Formats: sequence, C-alpha cells, structure tokens
Amino acid sequence: MGFVEILLIGVGLSMDAFAVAVCKGLSMTKVNIKQTLIIAAFFGGFQALMPFLGWALGSTFADKIKKVDHWIAFGLLLYIGINMIVEAVKERNDKNKFEQDSPIDYKELIMMAVATSIDALAIGVTFSFLSVNIGEACTIIGLTTFTLSVIAVFIGNLFGMKFRTWAQIAGGIILIILGTRILVQHLNGLA
Repeated sequence: MGFVEILLIGVGLSMDAFAVAVCKGLSMTKVNIKQTLIIAAFFGGFQALMPFLGWALGSTFADKIKKVDHWIAFGLLLYIGINMIVEAVKERNDKNKFEQDSPIDYKELIMMAVATSIDALAIGVTFSFLSVNIGEACTIIGLTTFTLSVIAVFIGNLFGMKFRTWAQIAGGIILIILGTRILVQHLNGLA
C-alpha cells in the first residue's frame, strides 16, 4: 500500500474528527489558535495511535488468517464506511444534537478523540494483513487528521453545521472504495 492509498485512508478516517472539530468551531465565538491546535493534537494523536494498536493486535494473528485477509480488510472497511454514512444521515435528522458549549473540556475532548478514532483501530488490524510500514502509516494518518481538524475548526466557526453530514458521507464512501479496491486487487492476484 502506497502513500496515496494511506493518505486517502487518513482522509477517510479523519472525517469523524473533522465533523466533531467543526462542532467545536461552532462553539467558539472567535477562533482561538491555541485551543484549535489542542483540539487538532488530540484528534491527530489518537488517530495515529489507534492504527498502531490495531496493527499490533492483527500482527499477532496474521499468520493464521493470511488466506482470508483481503476479505477481512474489505469487510472492515465496508462496515466502517457504511457505519459512517448511516451515522451522518441519523445526525442530519437530529439538528439539536450539538449545542454550543465551552471551547475546551479535556475530559470531553479525550472521549471525542477516542470515539472518532475507533475506526482507526480496525484499519490498523487491516494494515497487519497488508505490506504497510506502520510507522509511516500512523504518521500520515495522524498528520492528516491534525491538519483537517485545524481546518475544520475554522470552517465550523465560519459556516456552521452545513458541511458536517457531507464530510462524514464522503469519508464513508472513501473507505468503501478503498476496501473494494483491496478486495479486487487480491482476488485478481489469486486468479
């Protein structure tokens, strides 16, 4: 898996964090750079850590499931992508879900960072079945999420909730396409 594929996975995974960072931007009357960087560091840090943890778990069992690894990767990415799309549609119908609150609550921020990075744990398991440099992948995913989270706070502050649903749907579609691509490449390699 090359840089472009990992970058696209990073973009797809960061859409949940992007959507939540948009909401954090909504709660700020004026964008505070220090708070924006803290929010982005939490999201980017957890998005970088979780694939490593998933990779470590998956590497333990990789030899046992090598024959079906492409199906597992496809299934995980399909599940995560569909879940992101379903959640986006549900949240779209619940307009009052996100109320304005204080800009930084560290307990809340940790919970949001963990919640938005659970998908990255599954991606890490997938990476253990593929030839992926896990350090490089975690760095790319973390930096992508960090960068997009900074942008999201500004967007949230400027435009409100308008893009939240579409960002999550786009992230889900990207993950589904990548999962399908992995499956097709492995099946073609077996033929």
